[in-house]
Amino acid sequence: MSIYKDKYLSLSGVDISSLASQTPQALVAERLDTRIHGLCFSPYIEGQGPGTRLSYNQVKSRMMPFSKSINWIRSFSCTEGNELIPAIADESGIKTMVGIWLDHDLQNNELELEGAFEVARRGHADMLAVGNEVLLRDDLTEKQLIEYIGRVKQAFPNIPVGYVDAYFQFVDHPKVSEACDVILANCYPFWEGCPAEHALLYMKEMYRRARSAAAGKRVIISETGWPTQGTTYGGAVPSYDNAIKYFIDTYQWAHEEDIEIFYFSAFDEAWKVEKEGDVGAYWGLWDKDGKAKYF
Repeated sequence: MSIYKDKYLSLSGVDISSLASQTPQALVAERLDTRIHGLCFSPYIEGQGPGTRLSYNQVKSRMMPFSKSINWIRSFSCTEGNELIPAIADESGIKTMVGIWLDHDLQNNELELEGAFEVARRGHADMLAVGNEVLLRDDLTEKQLIEYIGRVKQAFPNIPVGYVDAYFQFVDHPKVSEACDVILANCYPFWEGCPAEHALLYMKEMYRRARSAAAGKRVIISETGWPTQGTTYGGAVPSYDNAIKYFIDTYQWAHEEDIEIFYFSAFDEAWKVEKEGDVGAYWGLWDKDGKAKYF
């Protein structure tokens, strides 16, 4: 408990005595009670993953645990039932960053665009995220990506349009940064092997680099988080204590500096183990069954 007291006794502009007497779990509950900016959301349950057809009732049910804790939700796709997310979020007064999944399957990319356009035409898209880490995965060329971004911007000039990728990709691809209305930067100290005690400072530097590439445009941290279990990655150790501290530190900074952050993620997701190893299954604020992990 002392590590949390020591941390928060050093903060300025905060009710010191109140924070020092609270448990980390109480601090998380308090932060969610006052609503965080946003949360990354996939509606899958155990045994499901991409390829599963999602129903309205399942999507609605999976949103219930956190619907009063966020202002925005981030979806990742506009097919297979994921296109239901924005309208359901709208029912609870939640805005949506509508994700358009792009990869090397050009035919499926057209289905994703079609789904996103329908969501936007119905008035449920508050922001459009054209692709997620396609440059990092080397799924599309820079030229192809910019063309997709241009098509979406032309179709919906009154909706902010951006692209999601690791923060350094916007530095490495200035033409992509130029094409976007908003820079959507994924910032993961964990995946760069940063020890937990330095993670907040490391994320601040990631954000600074994204802002330098943005040339004055709005910058949103579209993903960040810390896993509670799994294999150590460099100096980054997955654990309950490290994860809860990372969440608290992240949103204290977001509150102080008015940083827009989509936390990753809503739920633990076992299907991610295939590509990310055992650690991929444990990034949620809620576990796979919808039970809060930190409060």
